[in-house]
This record gives sequence, C-alpha cells and structure tokens, in this order.
Amino acid sequence: MYTPSLRRLIDELGRMPGVGPKSAQRVAFYILREPDEDARRLADAIIEVKEKTALCEICFNIAETGSLCPICADVRRQLDALCVVEDPRDVVAMERAAAFHGRYHVLHGALNPLEGIGPENLRIHELLARIDAEGIQEVIVCTNPNLEGEATGMYLARLLGPLGVKVTRIASGLPVGGDLEYADELTLGRAFEGRQQISAN
Repeated sequence: MYTPSLRRLIDELGRMPGVGPKSAQRVAFYILREPDEDARRLADAIIEVKEKTALCEICFNIAETGSLCPICADVRRQLDALCVVEDPRDVVAMERAAAFHGRYHVLHGALNPLEGIGPENLRIHELLARIDAEGIQEVIVCTNPNLEGEATGMYLARLLGPLGVKVTRIASGLPVGGDLEYADELTLGRAFEGRQQISAN
C-alpha cells in the first residue's frame, strides 16, 4: 500500500502523456530517493515555468510572460514568409534544421472533426489577420503528414488562395536511412511526387 501523498504523486505523474502506471511509479520512487534539495529544485522549476511562460502575442509560440518569442523579436528574420506549424515543438524542430529563416505561426492543433476540433479552435483567424497586416507573400504549410495535418493544409490553402498569397507545403517522403518495405502508401506517393533529377556531376 502507498501512503496518500505517494499515491497522489503517482496519480499526478500518470496523467502526463506517455507516462503509464509503471513509469509513474518509477519516477515517484526516484523522486523519493533523491535529496530534498533536488526535489525542491524540480518543484521550483515546474512552478517557475508555469508562472513565467506564456504564448507570444504575435505567433503563439512559447515565450516569457510579457515578451515576444525569440524568433518574433529577431529583426534579422525574413518578414514576408510565414511557416505555419501545429505545435510549438514543431518550431524547435524546424529551427534545428536551419533551413527556414522567416517567422512562424503556431496553430495549436490540427482540424479533427471526430474530436470536435474545428477552425474556430485553432489560431486561424489570427493567421488571416497577420497576412493582411504584415504583408506576407508566402505561407509555408508545415502541418504533420497525417490525415488531420493534410486536412488542415488543404483548408488553409482554400482559405488563403483568394488572398493572393503563395501557399506551399513542405515536401514529404522517405526519411534518410529508411526502408521501402516499411513505408506506407501515402509516404511512397509523396516521395514519387517530390522526386528530383540526379546530377552526375
């Protein structure tokens, strides 16, 4: 039997995504074994991130409370291109690739009628306002290559097309090091559509 406080900790940890009952129990016992100052440091970090983190008022990426995110605050970024992503974690992934030098717009989800997520639940209205106010020339749709991401991309293309904005989608296909036998039909189809000429030089 667990003490009430330990049971509560395990229950709270178990509510986290990707953490099952066994993992929650392991983490809880790890915290119990750690010195008090380490546990307090963890608790302080959780409280601090909740108190000091907000959404950027321009792109809705993660930012310090009352501040713009580092990308919106960077005057060196390309101003006429906007990369639309589903989640702030996608911004991190794109920045790691260092292939895009414009700014972002975070939707905070994708269209999913089965879960009751429609356009009104995403930051689409704010996206339209930015395009009008900031003179955006190109919107690059970087939603996930799944049914919800594809539906969101198509919806945005239909919405933005009449505004005279160039709407593009990042290419998708086979990952480097992947095997054809494990690729699904959509991935293989996209890989063929995005094929490029091989230069012998």
